[in-house]
Amino acid sequence: MAGLKSLFVSHGSPMIALAASPASHFLAGLGRTMVRPKAVVAVSAHWRTDGFAVGAAARPETIHDFFGFPPPLYAMTYAAAGDPALAARVAELTGARLDPRRGLDHGLWTVMKLLWPEADVPVVPVSLARCLGPEAHFQLGRCLRSLTGQGVLILGSGAATHNLAAYAGRERTEMALPWVTAFTDWLAAVVTRGGQDDLLQYRQLAPHAVDNHPTDEHLLPLFAAAGAAPGSGRVLHRSVEHGVIAMDAYGWD
Repeated sequence: MAGLKSLFVSHGSPMIALAASPASHFLAGLGRTMVRPKAVVAVSAHWRTDGFAVGAAARPETIHDFFGFPPPLYAMTYAAAGDPALAARVAELTGARLDPRRGLDHGLWTVMKLLWPEADVPVVPVSLARCLGPEAHFQLGRCLRSLTGQGVLILGSGAATHNLAAYAGRERTEMALPWVTAFTDWLAAVVTRGGQDDLLQYRQLAPHAVDNHPTDEHLLPLFAAAGAAPGSGRVLHRSVEHGVIAMDAYGWD
């Protein structure tokens, strides 16, 4: 696969790092076939701050920010290097503050472990801005566009749908519910035609938007990925777990 400028992936449960699924197979295959980036600037749904922040640790720790999972998951680590110089450049481009101690939360290390299991691609984490919405995160991506010309991949890790109340008690192999499919079909159509304006207004325009995203933090990384590369994106993967958790991924060349 040709080099991607930006990528949005749905990370789902932390168990994606342990349990085989269509999404985990997709990520492992993508890592083997895409052009390896020099570094990754990664926006995660699981790091929210007042304003934007960027992790500047030389060796970011593996954060196990979850509970109730099997012990082997807590024993997993991901020893990718950070890149303090790149972090400083991200801060310069975006106005984000530097956090010298921030590690990699499960929204990042679980998918990075599948993409590059040898942990040989440096990664710089970037937060969501807690009180800002799609437009601000799209502009964050735009500020990072110049890095893509230097071999840096902009990665957004979130979820194409994220309604945990609807997820509770459902079997992993359950078929997608109609209101989930309606939303993900709309999202795929808008991303692939480059419909920036519609995308930014997804809560007003997309069918069942609030049902699929009662809060929007898990979709905000998609806006950063879309902003980092002009034009239309490509659907790289679509699958659904537990009937309501869409694991879709998009790439921008």
